[in-house]
Amino acid sequence: MTKNSHAVTLDKLRAALPKQVLAWSAATNDRIYNSETIFGYINGGAEVYRAYNMRRCLSKRYTSPDGPAIVLDIFDMGSSGDAYGVFTHDPEGEVVELGQDGRLRPGWLNFWKDRFFVSIYTEEETASAIQAVKALGEMIDSIISTRGTRPEILKLLPPEGLKSESVHYLHHPIILNYHYYISDGNLLHLSPETDAVLASYQRHAEQALVLLVSYPEPDAAARAYATFLKHYLPDVDKTGMAMLENNKWCAAKVKDRLLTIVLEADRRQLADKLLKAFK
Repeated sequence: MTKNSHAVTLDKLRAALPKQVLAWSAATNDRIYNSETIFGYINGGAEVYRAYNMRRCLSKRYTSPDGPAIVLDIFDMGSSGDAYGVFTHDPEGEVVELGQDGRLRPGWLNFWKDRFFVSIYTEEETASAIQAVKALGEMIDSIISTRGTRPEILKLLPPEGLKSESVHYLHHPIILNYHYYISDGNLLHLSPETDAVLASYQRHAEQALVLLVSYPEPDAAARAYATFLKHYLPDVDKTGMAMLENNKWCAAKVKDRLLTIVLEADRRQLADKLLKAFK
């Protein structure tokens, strides 16, 4: 996405936020958190945002004499890729036409747009509160005039059998281990300079889990591949495959800067087909 001097900033968003949303009035004591002070605000969840290089978070409350409080959090993630990544960490919910990939679940609305991740929730789910949550979401959506672009690595995922709701974009071992535990260490040498995507596939009655990691240079990809084989897949055969203890198949290959791993496949044939599908 082309940068320009008129791009919306968190400070501009803060100044443009409505003072009134239906029967809810904005509190005057909104707060700004950075990557260190966010720990004092989000108990137990701050590491997720830090893993996606969070810059700042604006938190604002809206209150009504006849309804529950509504809490708005806007995270400036620094890039549209990381805003999308935070969204993919927990993408469940009903699809709504707000921002990019808007989701609504009981009491909570969230979406990403440009480099921002927006979270709006009500402390008690009532019909009027949900109406106000949606109205606030629409206002913020209109304030953020630019849209973000998804990470390029997503284009490498073969479409056949891809379960789109399972896609998680990441570049930190904490996030990978949350969705699929690899090890306590960082076997794959993930860092802010690496792009990774974890996704599930289903072809007919067979399923598999695939991880792609793109590195800054081929040597880094080769080192990660060697470390992965040594510590995670020591019994790999000459085709790059091995059966796991759960009788599923794991396979890996490296080419240039891209490391492809089929973490679990129901059958060897499926692992082989998926491995070959990634050019």
